[in-house]
Amino acid sequence: MLENTLKKMIEEECDKLGQRYHDYHNAVHLEYIRNTKRINNAPQKEIKLPAYWDVDKKFNPFYVKKHSKQIARSLAKKLEDETYTPHDPYVMEVDKKDGSKREVVIFQIPDAVVSKYIYKRLTKKNRHRFSSTSYAYRDDRNVHFAIQDISIELKNYPRVFIAEFDFKNFFGSINHSYIFSQMDKNGFIVNGFERYVISRFLSLTKKGVLQGTSISLFLANLACWGLDRKLEDEGLRFARYADDTVIWSNSYEKITKAYEIIHSFSVETGIEINFMKSDGISLLSQDGMPAEFKEIKYHIDFLGYKLSGKKTSIKDSKVKEIKEQISYILYRNLIQPVKPAMIRAVTIPNNNEDPAFVTAIMQIRRYMYGKLNEQLIRLYLLGHYKRLTFKGLMSFYPLINDEKQLKELDGWLVSTILNTLKLREKLLVYKGHNIQNDFPFNLTNNNILNVCKRKKIKGKSGLVQIPSFCRIYHAIQLGIENDGIEYTMNPKSNSYNY
Repeated sequence: MLENTLKKMIEEECDKLGQRYHDYHNAVHLEYIRNTKRINNAPQKEIKLPAYWDVDKKFNPFYVKKHSKQIARSLAKKLEDETYTPHDPYVMEVDKKDGSKREVVIFQIPDAVVSKYIYKRLTKKNRHRFSSTSYAYRDDRNVHFAIQDISIELKNYPRVFIAEFDFKNFFGSINHSYIFSQMDKNGFIVNGFERYVISRFLSLTKKGVLQGTSISLFLANLACWGLDRKLEDEGLRFARYADDTVIWSNSYEKITKAYEIIHSFSVETGIEINFMKSDGISLLSQDGMPAEFKEIKYHIDFLGYKLSGKKTSIKDSKVKEIKEQISYILYRNLIQPVKPAMIRAVTIPNNNEDPAFVTAIMQIRRYMYGKLNEQLIRLYLLGHYKRLTFKGLMSFYPLINDEKQLKELDGWLVSTILNTLKLREKLLVYKGHNIQNDFPFNLTNNNILNVCKRKKIKGKSGLVQIPSFCRIYHAIQLGIENDGIEYTMNPKSNSYNY
């Protein structure tokens, strides 16, 4: 019965959103507790409610769950009578890395549930129609499958031609007529009820599909069906994740067909090619190999990874973000509290103890490892644990194999910790605190790893052991070997901002 199905889905959605809010509330409280222990006159905690909760109660998961029965009944009746129209979503702008703005669209919970309900129905019936190299918005594909397939393919070619094209406002530009034409002529199973609901969501815009609703995910793959098929018909190899597509071939004649296909798709759908961000056709070659082609690359960036024929790495911009986050953790805990003229630190290092250093190392470990600690990882690598759940930073990059990059990150981490400690020591000495020979200020590049590994804090060892990109990498590789990519990767991989 539709009403019961909708009621169950509404309650599940409310539970998910409610837990998200509780997590935020708890994180703010824990941050406040940490601040009170770290600095004097810590700022008061401020719990904010989402602005859109004030726009309509049906954005609020606690209100909607309380009235789920009535809402489901009303929703089911409107759908069955074909009088349903989704409410206008809440739209807000967020900053993008390039300085521009990106719209975030949030639908009322009942409308989001209707969208998800239709998405699940359509996906279940039409999953087999999509290309095996289309990886986005599917329960049988994910971002890491795309990376694995590309990296394996590139290893087979010492030199290969690559085509990379970017679209302007992909979701917001698709012609509605093109979407319906794809339903009609490409064998998709869409009944009258589903078509009606799709038309109701599309009616909210004159052009394009609004992101923030599950239906848009199905429609994006539907719109690209013809593109995928034409690439396959030309014998081109490719991987597509939503509108992010990389195409390759060992034939220059074939790769030039890629532009013709992309251009034709652009004209048909109304989606403009962004030539400013498109690299076009290049030759991907192994580093040091001579090439007669003008546009030559030694790697490509795709979905947060840097891929070449020999190795799979974290792309440079993400490495920069990682370093910035770790540097901020160190600054916030070790420098900021002692930098002002009047020291704001609650505790000053003494007797070979520095609580702020302990906190900084534990926060870096949490950032890299998730909830795992050094002992768990060590026992797992030794075979004493059969399974671990990976949720930290590195679980978003389970397929990297560039150990040189990871060793460099480990070296950078040690160097940055030592440099931060030197600055902390300098600031404390300047303010009259004689701590030069105490832990952790007596650490050097030669002893930091062993001393921190063996150092006991309140009787416990391992608390200040320096985290290692290489160590968590080896644990994740073991997880993939034993249980596969899907179990080992972070469960939020497909929504991560690569």
